[in-house]
Amino acid sequence: MDKRFVKAADTVSIVREQNNSRIVENAIWWLLLEQTDAGFKPSKYTSFNTRYDKLNTPRSAGYQAYRHSRCVFVVKGFGETEFNNKKPMHYFDIQAEHGGLLLGGLSRGWLNNQTGEIITSCSIITLPPHKKLGHIHSKSMPLILPQNESIINNWLDTTVNSVEQFSPLLQPYIPQNLIAQQIDKPITHHPINKPELIVLDN
Repeated sequence: MDKRFVKAADTVSIVREQNNSRIVENAIWWLLLEQTDAGFKPSKYTSFNTRYDKLNTPRSAGYQAYRHSRCVFVVKGFGETEFNNKKPMHYFDIQAEHGGLLLGGLSRGWLNNQTGEIITSCSIITLPPHKKLGHIHSKSMPLILPQNESIINNWLDTTVNSVEQFSPLLQPYIPQNLIAQQIDKPITHHPINKPELIVLDN
């Protein structure tokens, strides 16, 4: 992702497997799309995130994608907004202390019936809130994948559809140190208070 912050329905970069090869591809950050005369638009159903507890629900938006087209978002960090009565209460920018983060996600391909073009969409899997992040965002956290070659290979492998092996990943877990910085708002990104170190889970 080129920008510090991206919004839902923006175009982002994902890593996924296609024809037994790993590719970096642009995708719309909204899993469910609707075709229009001009191409595709985000569905009325919110789907930039996919909740962990919906992944094994047949007919849910992410059920098939979880089994056949998982992807990875390679990012420096992610932003969180805490709401109170539907109004933003605070904003945080959370980054890896060193290197980057691998966020687990899903992707789908959409065939344009008029042009034959295939458009890719994606979503980030969200987990229950982590106790170390609860003061930042009380409802959820993104799936941060361990930077373990075997786990990442299996996650991206489109032939791996026995998803039981991924169940441990669907628990709140912080695999590496994070730096959390409160900011005034994403567009201006002025720091508030001192940054906080969030230590990885043992």
